[in-house]
Amino acid sequence: MQFSGEGYIIKIRNHGEKSAIVTLVSPQKGKMVGYVNGARSSRNLGIYQLGNYISFNAYARVEENMLSLKGVELLRSHTADFVLNNDKIEALVSMCRLVDECVAENDDLGFLYTTIDDFFTHINDSNWLVYYSFFEYYLLDFLGIGLDISECAVTGKRQNLQYVSPKTGRAVCAEVGAPYKDRLFAYPQYIADRNYRPQGGEIANVLAMTGSFLQKNFLNQHNLQLPENRNGLLGLVKTYKL
Repeated sequence: MQFSGEGYIIKIRNHGEKSAIVTLVSPQKGKMVGYVNGARSSRNLGIYQLGNYISFNAYARVEENMLSLKGVELLRSHTADFVLNNDKIEALVSMCRLVDECVAENDDLGFLYTTIDDFFTHINDSNWLVYYSFFEYYLLDFLGIGLDISECAVTGKRQNLQYVSPKTGRAVCAEVGAPYKDRLFAYPQYIADRNYRPQGGEIANVLAMTGSFLQKNFLNQHNLQLPENRNGLLGLVKTYKL
């Protein structure tokens, strides 16, 4: 078996003195894992960094064997985008950890891949954190635990949606949710509108919501926790300004 492709590096694990096991997310193959001979040599260190976008040729004698990645070329380096910004590093590591732990090998990522690609494409924009929040929101959808924010769960109305139930993940309109607002999540209006210029408080609300649903409905079932790096993001978004 052999094929060629491209993808973002989301995990690097040393193997022996100079080789590595590299995990990628690819638009063609989803999440994939491959062995790279000489990945940790001084000549190749600049290539094998989290977030870098590479092309590769993949080989395996039989389908059950781990892939061997050869002919790797660096297409886009993102090292400089992160190395001097601790906040962006927190987001990068959090995203990579979540994808590695939540996505099975060879799964078709669908729109989730678009959110990952958008994060890297806009990492130098002032609203880069918004793209991270879209990633987490659509990770829920990818995992089959997505939120239903199209209409009020009680009345069926599509107007004046203000809240999301922490139990059902469904939207609740203002008049129904007002008496219970302290127990409900805020409605993610900027997600529904595909607005990439929300206020910091809106982003904080979305991350509080996505983190809760990820932990309760997926990570707990697999004895996992949200990445520690993500905690730093929660503090950052409270003061976030475009």
